[in-house]
Amino acid sequence: MSHRPAIPDDLIAVLRCPESRQPLALAGAAELARLRSLPGQSALEGALLRQDGQKAYPIRDGFPILLIDEALDLPA
Repeated sequence: MSHRPAIPDDLIAVLRCPESRQPLALAGAAELARLRSLPGQSALEGALLRQDGQKAYPIRDGFPILLIDEALDLPA
């Protein structure tokens, strides 16, 4: 079952990675599956993926957590 977090597209368009300032986009199904394979992330609701694909910021309770310490490294 695919569930898209309820973050408006116009908000996503202006969000940036707090570390690199790269644009963010909603993670797709493949990226979410890889992130959910990380320890403690099996119930991950969604994520915002950094443009370079190396980091993702979790979405919890419908809110993106844009804190550098909360960023998830996307497994290869």
